[in-house]
Amino acid sequence: MSLAWLSIQFVLCAAAIAGAGFVLSRSADTLAEAYGWGRGWVGLALLATVTSLPELASGVSAVALVGEPDLAVGNALGACVVNLVFLAVVDLLQRGEPLYRRAGGTHLLSAGFGVLMLGFAAMSLVGGAAAPQLLGVGLYSPVLLALYLLALRSVFVHEHTRPTGPAPAPRPPAAAVRHEWRRFGAAAAVVLAAGTWLPEVADGLSGALGLSHGFVGTVFMALVTTLPEMAVTVSALRLGALDMAVGNLLGSNLFNVLILAVDDLAYTRGPLLADAAPAHAGTAAAALAMTGLVIVGLVLRPRQRVLGLFSGVSLGLLVVYAVNAVLIYRAAA
Repeated sequence: MSLAWLSIQFVLCAAAIAGAGFVLSRSADTLAEAYGWGRGWVGLALLATVTSLPELASGVSAVALVGEPDLAVGNALGACVVNLVFLAVVDLLQRGEPLYRRAGGTHLLSAGFGVLMLGFAAMSLVGGAAAPQLLGVGLYSPVLLALYLLALRSVFVHEHTRPTGPAPAPRPPAAAVRHEWRRFGAAAAVVLAAGTWLPEVADGLSGALGLSHGFVGTVFMALVTTLPEMAVTVSALRLGALDMAVGNLLGSNLFNVLILAVDDLAYTRGPLLADAAPAHAGTAAAALAMTGLVIVGLVLRPRQRVLGLFSGVSLGLLVVYAVNAVLIYRAAA
């Protein structure tokens, strides 16, 4: 297959995913108002799950159809890094104070659980074949699932035990709510279909460009499969829902690490992370460092912007992302 045709398919996937992402954010905001859900929890649970469908579909396809564990692992961990660096874009688009001044404290919980889950994934990657396993599945998989479910419950409980604000708006008619669920489901289906198509295109691109599967998964696939997160985040900002935007990005990272456990079940040659390249541990470490920076920003809540653009925390996110991309490329060369 020619490079031009592969590139066209890649662009089509990107366009479909980005378009569906805008629909998802508007429907989710309407549903949040209809059911009285907190926007932070909606971003973490509802939006993050759906916008991470490309990573899920791509990961399962990569291990079950293409047979390339490095594509799956690189995509999941690379998407975490891309989501975190996109917080710098959110900071840039946020008018007035930096986003860390206005974001809710609930995001500290999401970031903290992200550190835990990424830490377990990094340890399993470093351990390789020596990491504990049972019936061909790494023991990290049930741990990641338990941490993810605990994170969802913790954020939900935290948001609903805070002091109440203004009285909620009247619930829309049942027909309008059903219509939003249909819109939400249709957009999710588009995201899932494009995400399933993506691994085969990425595999062809890696061969045509002479790049390793690890680099393509970490950089190319990660950028495209995070387009829903980007589209939803920008749309949420336009709606004035900053917490939904930040919750979507941090929640997507939790789901992306959980995807490693799902991919592990779909991978029939043994524990997934045992067969993945050790270089992915560097991407996990980069995601850990970037999440740590986010936690610092949420605690210190800086006021100043670097060059009038974004906070120093966001500059740190950009630097770590650039260093990780260079290291991954050099390791794959």
